[in-house]
This record gives sequence, structure tokens and C-alpha cells, in this order.
Amino acid sequence: MSKFDSFKIQIVETAQSLVQKGYLMATGGNLSLRILGQEAFAITPSNFDYMKMTPKDVCILDFGLNPLEGQLKPSVESGMHGAIYQVRGDVNAIVHTHQVYASALTLIKAPIPALFDEQTRFLGRSVEIIPYAPSGTGMLRDTVAKHVRSHNNAFMMQNHGALIFGHDMERAVHNVEILEKCSLAYLLALCSERKVSKIPLAVREITFSKLRKDQKKVEKGISETGGE
Repeated sequence: MSKFDSFKIQIVETAQSLVQKGYLMATGGNLSLRILGQEAFAITPSNFDYMKMTPKDVCILDFGLNPLEGQLKPSVESGMHGAIYQVRGDVNAIVHTHQVYASALTLIKAPIPALFDEQTRFLGRSVEIIPYAPSGTGMLRDTVAKHVRSHNNAFMMQNHGALIFGHDMERAVHNVEILEKCSLAYLLALCSERKVSKIPLAVREITFSKLRKDQKKVEKGISETGGE
């Protein structure tokens, strides 16, 4: 047995659940987990059928993208995941999807404003659009690392898909679902061609402050375990 087995199992179980829910399709997207106590993470392999994936297929990399365990080629977005963990000490899980409604908003470059209390409490002040960069490139890695410093937990990558964070994988998956609900609601509201209402600024800031409080607790915990 490997000391990384619990992380690998969680990656596989989550990926297959996201496929069944329709958030991951074919071999698109990727997900990862920070290895607590180490500057390392577990991540899905490149171009691999999620429903055929087993724990032994999951890759373990350090932040320099050096392989620690696993025989398969890691996701082409590994550099992006590693960079996020280094700039966001509160993030322990990352899910990148090509979920349909959020992806549609990336095509019209429509960031989602503060529409719902739940959204600002768990996703952040807004869901911003990260400018386009080719998949799997250093340009995308650097662009993402720059934009995620806002402390929001959900972003949309132009002409690409969604990027969602959580303090653990369960929270990241919940945030995937919140994002898709907000994306669909916003698309429908835009189609009405009527003015889209937002929650009051004061409520947005109160709920976001609760998210930041949670994030700081997680970041402190990671720091104390030597993960940063």
C-alpha cells in the first residue's frame, strides 16, 4: 500500500461521480488534491476515461511537477494545478470541468455578478472570466495563477471551461454544482433581455467575509502541517 492511496481513491470516486452527474464528459477536465504535509498533489492522468480509472492510475507530483508516484502521464494542466496550490494556501482541492452552462458564459465573456447569497458565501464576490490561453501551456498556468489571487472559489476560463476550488473535495464538488446553478440562472436571465438584479452590496460583503474567514482558518492549518 502507498501513503497516497486515500488521495488516489478520493480522486477516482469523485471523478466518476462528476461524470455520472454530467459535469465531466469524455476525458475532458481534471481534478486534484493537495497532499497535506507535503508540497505535492494527486491529479488525474492525461486523456484517460474516468469510468475506467482506478487508484493506481492517479499521478502524484511535487510542486515542481516531478513524479513521486504513478506510471501514467499526468494531466496537461498539472502546471496550472501546482501553481494554484502555491498561490492559494486555502485551497486543498481543485476541479476543472467543461460543464455546459458555465462554458457557455465563457464564450460570450460574461462574468457572473453577485446573484445569490449562497453564491457569494461559497464561490466569492463574482465568478470572473480568466482571459484565454491555450490548454496545457505555461501561458495558461501563469494567467490562472495571477487571477485566482482574488480569493474567489470559482472562475471561468475563456473558451475553455470552469475552475472550482474547495478546502476539501466535498466542498469543491458542492461548488461545482452551485456554479452550474448560477450559470444557468444567469444565462436565462440574460436571454430575457431584462435588467438582472443582484444582491445588495452589503450582503455580498458580509457573506464574502464569512468565506474569507473560513479560508484563513484552512490556510493556517495547512501552514502548521508544513504543507506550504
